[in-house]
Amino acid sequence: MEYVSRVPRPPLDGLIDDLYYLAGTPPYARLMLPPAPSALLIVNLGAPFRIRAGTEIEAAEYADGCVITMPTRAYEFGYPLPTRSVGVHVKPWGLAPFLPAPAAELCDRPVTIEQVWGRPAVARLRDRLASADGPNAMLTLLEEELRRRLRETAGLGLVRHTSNVIAATGGTVAIGELSVAAGVSNTHLAQRFKELIGVTPKRMARTHRFTSTVFGIDPTGPIDWSDLAGGGGYFDQAHFGHEFRAFTGLTPTRYLEVRRRFLREHPGHTLEGWPLPAD
Repeated sequence: MEYVSRVPRPPLDGLIDDLYYLAGTPPYARLMLPPAPSALLIVNLGAPFRIRAGTEIEAAEYADGCVITMPTRAYEFGYPLPTRSVGVHVKPWGLAPFLPAPAAELCDRPVTIEQVWGRPAVARLRDRLASADGPNAMLTLLEEELRRRLRETAGLGLVRHTSNVIAATGGTVAIGELSVAAGVSNTHLAQRFKELIGVTPKRMARTHRFTSTVFGIDPTGPIDWSDLAGGGGYFDQAHFGHEFRAFTGLTPTRYLEVRRRFLREHPGHTLEGWPLPAD
């Protein structure tokens, strides 16, 4: 697959981790994406793809693209073969200045870009992207569109600062200390988080702790699950196993098998690391 990415210029760099272009044949027709402290915007330029937001929900088709606020459950992506898109890996709070509604209304409910920006605007953007001269020109066009749509958002500074504190501690900070340090009530902080991110500070901390622990796994070597759980701040291995199933639908050992399958079948692939085969 061809993958091109870059960090946007200020002020978008405070909202976005990177802009990317993705094209080619995915390693698997279906990929499972565990929850992470991030959001996603995709402008689709190929055949429609499908997303299933949870095992109990039917997959829905997305032709123009999608917007996904910070999830609380694993998503399954069904890619067309081949696929072609440009997108944005967004910081947890980064979609707020571009959304027409509170993020909580979109939590675990992926929507099309058309629902967010309107059909005429999205059609024009897709036409311009499709006729652009290569991936870098496409990323420039997408960045310009985002800069044009950027708006002031009340409470963004509070949420961004508090989120960074949570991230810096790997999700182990005491939530009560966050509101005290910010000089606001727990209720006010939780409301702002739900408006701009879609989840509470407690849920964000839980997600950070899980992802920090999982990213510490080396799938190529032996793993002491008890030590890993303790190092991640979990009460015991059973607690960690419960969180693992809640976030991925897999046991830790099954997750390791799937990660190793990806490494074995597609060594060095640009997508290896967080998406998992769902086939």
